[in-house]
Amino acid sequence: MAVGKCEFPHMHAVPGIKLGTACAGIKQTERDDLLLIEMAEGSMCAAVFTQNAFCAAPVLVAGDNLVKQPRYLLINSGNANAGTGEQGLLDVRASCSAVAKLGAVEREQILPFSTGVIGELLPVDKIVAALPEAQAKLQADNWTKAAHAIMTTDTFAKGYSKVIEIDGQAITITGMSKGAGMIQPNMATMLGFIATDARVSQENLQQCLSVAVEQSFNRITVDGDTSTNDACVLMASGKSSLPEIMPGSDAMQQFQVAIQEACMHLAEAIIRDGEGATKLIKIKVQQAISNAEALEVAKTIAHSPLVKTAFFASDPNWGRILAAVGRSGVDNLDVNKIAIYLDDVCIVENGGRASSYTEAAGQKVMDLQEITVTVMLGRGGLEQQVLSCDFSYDYVRINAEYRT
Repeated sequence: MAVGKCEFPHMHAVPGIKLGTACAGIKQTERDDLLLIEMAEGSMCAAVFTQNAFCAAPVLVAGDNLVKQPRYLLINSGNANAGTGEQGLLDVRASCSAVAKLGAVEREQILPFSTGVIGELLPVDKIVAALPEAQAKLQADNWTKAAHAIMTTDTFAKGYSKVIEIDGQAITITGMSKGAGMIQPNMATMLGFIATDARVSQENLQQCLSVAVEQSFNRITVDGDTSTNDACVLMASGKSSLPEIMPGSDAMQQFQVAIQEACMHLAEAIIRDGEGATKLIKIKVQQAISNAEALEVAKTIAHSPLVKTAFFASDPNWGRILAAVGRSGVDNLDVNKIAIYLDDVCIVENGGRASSYTEAAGQKVMDLQEITVTVMLGRGGLEQQVLSCDFSYDYVRINAEYRT
């Protein structure tokens, strides 16, 4: 059950980028589970990866191959190829070799990505057998099928597409993401793939993506678990008529804003699809001494099972939020200066329940599907925001039955 409107948008084709899907039967046979993305020669590619120490075999290989001017991305769902040791590396390299042979490129020009169950060996034979079909279906307008092929526990495909104008020239930005559980990206089971026809150097593309990810995918959490497979990729084919976007230029500033908007939209879609989620919770922490302090308070609230279950029950149990702020680890926190709000309803001030607060006012907010929690620390001028969701019965059911 997704929170709010989650319609899949019209996806503009990106010149120089083609996508093809196939059903390899990795975990199921009802839909495509293999995706091949082809980038035109000369395309630039940037990526960020999970910081989980048990990062998956494809993450290790993709990180090594990123410097080789990649030509293809190979993505499978249904199997994470994580916790598979040396055999996992051999399997992912074999898959990359098969793609390289089909595309007449070097194995090191393939970036592999996997999502699914941890600890099971990758069925390489199934992937290799399905690759010719995926290659035969390579098309620029295949984003919709691609977004569905990378899903696991997702209840809807997640996409973003927009044509913008920079210096009088149109550029296209189109992307997709997947993820619903094991979500606390720390780049950093989420994957994101964004493409543009802008011309940008690899160094500047990487800088742009890193900044955008920090303010989007690294500001969401469903359950506090950082996956072994998290990755986000930004591809630039350079096929637009716009001259190369240079650092420090107005064009770069506009491009940065556009990429950040794409990332934020795709990140929010993941939270709207949080496993079993019934509410979207926006947590703003203001008046902090540092961004790190604000982020820590926000994530402490977002990760609290007691807070999350109260939201699911639509129970205005404000004491759980207060307790989370108090245990967030902020040094020398003066609780008498803190104010906490549910939307525009003040629930805490002067060290306790706000004098103006009523249970009816709190209940009215908690009955909503989308709620903003604002915490004013009264310590400084910095602010951070995190998107999260509630914990429902279905979250437990989905994850208890994940391997069945």
